[in-house]
Amino acid sequence: MCLGIPGQIVELLDGDEQLARVEVTGVRRTINVGLFDDGEIGVGDWVLIHVGFAMSKIDEEEAAMALSSLRMMGQGYDEEIEALLASRVEVREQASASEPESTAPLRSVG
Repeated sequence: MCLGIPGQIVELLDGDEQLARVEVTGVRRTINVGLFDDGEIGVGDWVLIHVGFAMSKIDEEEAAMALSSLRMMGQGYDEEIEALLASRVEVREQASASEPESTAPLRSVG
């Protein structure tokens, strides 16, 4: 089952990776916000998260209703929280001038 989990943006991270830190039921994770245009979302906004990506912006009331519904679902909610906690967004580190971009090492974020 694939679900979206509401999370509140607590920090937009610097850099070109289009990442943000969100809080989901008391747990903070790094997610990708690349589906949004610059300035479309900000700290305090709620987003619907699926496998480490913010898919849509929602309001606080929608977030509360979604979390309530997910809790009533039991196992589906637990599985989606586990999937969120297991997700990692990988960031390509800056390559040195002598390294081709495609060989720059990846590091996990979150």
